Amino acid sequence: MKKLTHSESEIVKSVNELEAGVSADEICRRLNVSRATLYQWKRKYGGLEVSQLKKLKELEEENAKLKKMYANLALDNEILREVIEKKL
Repeated sequence: MKKLTHSESEIVKSVNELEAGVSADEICRRLNVSRATLYQWKRKYGGLEVSQLKKLKELEEENAKLKKMYANLALDNEILREVIEKKL
């Protein structure tokens, strides 16, 4: 089955419409998604505005970079410990 991609701003707009009282069936029909997908979006993006979503994505990217940096430093630390143990 073909996977449709919707922009995050479109998803947030749809979730906000759902919370405002627009029928779920109408939104699903317009976006060509299932009710389950719409409610998954609501769980994930409920209460967010587009600007908040952009900030969230930036923070997630920064968090991923920091995790990668930590992993590299932990590996370097482990290598140095092994070298020191071999010298003693």
